[in-house]
Amino acid sequence: MTEDELRQGARAAMIARGWIGTPYLHQASAQGAGTDCLGLLRGVWRALYGHEPEAIPAYTPDWSEPAREERLWLAARRHMIVLSEQAGSAPEAVGEVLLFRLRDGAVAKHLGIVSRPGSDPAGAAFIHAYGGHAVLESPLSRPWQRRIAARFAFPATDLSEGTR
Repeated sequence: MTEDELRQGARAAMIARGWIGTPYLHQASAQGAGTDCLGLLRGVWRALYGHEPEAIPAYTPDWSEPAREERLWLAARRHMIVLSEQAGSAPEAVGEVLLFRLRDGAVAKHLGIVSRPGSDPAGAAFIHAYGGHAVLESPLSRPWQRRIAARFAFPATDLSEGTR
């Protein structure tokens, strides 16, 4: 990652931290009012770049599962910098976006933003919106690390404008 991307990641984590305590609300993206994990990422993106990366269609809690489509993964690849697409790879920098599989063999459909990196689960943490909870900072424990499907970085400049 470049120095600018590292700075952008630190800004993203700081913004995400401001969402802690926002209630979980499926399909929402309103700081303090309600959000899901994608809504949290969208809100951080808006704070960084001033707009949404793309129009988000309505989605159900089991979206992309019946067709086994990696929609979230593909969207992340369109707008972010791919750091690793190896399962379980530990985050290396604050602000990395983690894409998780919640069950073995399932599509990857949970997102979080690294607040403390490291391969030592005792110190690593991430911020996410998790069903039944508000936005929270969780330890990146071994069970969570095992579920990481891919890691992405926020670009230093907005890549959704075709500047790739």
